[in-house]
Amino acid sequence: MSQIYLQIDILWPAMVAGFLVLATHVPLGREVLNRGIIFLDLAIAQTAAFGVVLANTLWFSGHEHAHISPTIVAVVAAIIGSLALFAIRNLEVRIQESCIGILFVLMATGIILLLSTDPHGGERLKEILVGQILWLQTKDLLQLFFATVAILLSWFHWKNRLGEWLFYPLFAVTITLSTQIVGIYLVFASLIIPSLCTLKKRNSLFKSYGLGIVSYSIGLLVSAIFDLPAGATIVWVLSVVACIYITFTKFQFSRITNMASKDVAL
Repeated sequence: MSQIYLQIDILWPAMVAGFLVLATHVPLGREVLNRGIIFLDLAIAQTAAFGVVLANTLWFSGHEHAHISPTIVAVVAAIIGSLALFAIRNLEVRIQESCIGILFVLMATGIILLLSTDPHGGERLKEILVGQILWLQTKDLLQLFFATVAILLSWFHWKNRLGEWLFYPLFAVTITLSTQIVGIYLVFASLIIPSLCTLKKRNSLFKSYGLGIVSYSIGLLVSAIFDLPAGATIVWVLSVVACIYITFTKFQFSRITNMASKDVAL
């Protein structure tokens, strides 16, 4: 019984954090798909992660700027990277994607170089990729909650007034915060998979949230039961739930089409 209570104590903050991440990632993921720059989030997430690793490296090396918060460094790095990508937004998509890929590779290899002399580098790299969603504290949830509210208000209320440029820095801040919680892999999956499955469907925003909530809930339960890494498990569950949803909707569409054809024939 005590083990069950322990799992609940661990799982409920993780589920709340997952739902907060989905709250911002679903609408922003739809925007990424609409713009046709699918790997933008990966590049910015890697840039944010590079900023975190750089700040931590400065901290542990006793550098004169070691007092700077890793999160601040990560946000600044991600915003700089996002504004660089904003500057090339009018180029054709294949050139944009190439530049995004180059930024991703530079940041990924930069992280490896910074961690190469760290005896715990492998563990820290794993945290960057799959996150630490199961080990969140209440204070972490409060910070994420207020950040989520601010991001959603900014996006839904001011995006048309402030112009197109708002998307890139706002996206950078959002990705920076979520990368430190759920990791790079789950950030990408949360942005793309729910929105891709419901693309051009009725009530797509509502359906995307539903897919994400179901997937996070099942993924966290599976990871707790089988002692698996939570981030990686949720990515797989998201993919499986997405496949089931697509299969079901196609079956429903075929069934309705066949019924309509029979009615016309009669």
